[in-house]
Amino acid sequence: MRVAKAIVLTADDSTVLRQWARGRKTPARQVLRAKIVLAAAQGRENQDIAAELGCTPRTVGTWRNRFAERGLEGIEKDAPRGGRTPDVR
Repeated sequence: MRVAKAIVLTADDSTVLRQWARGRKTPARQVLRAKIVLAAAQGRENQDIAAELGCTPRTVGTWRNRFAERGLEGIEKDAPRGGRTPDVR
């Protein structure tokens, strides 16, 4: 059985995440990520967070791990994707 990474927030991180979670002009995906990290910092399990926020446990695990590795920058922007190769003519 895998154990989710523990999330420990600094006071500054906590303040920023709360602002993102309540922000009216914050993109919806960033609001969801902030709520996931705030719930994870309370020691809750991925399944419980996913059920409350209406997403999958895999989504919760992705953003929990990304925050643990990279901090706020890890959840602020999407990771680069490969995409289609440019058509050069």
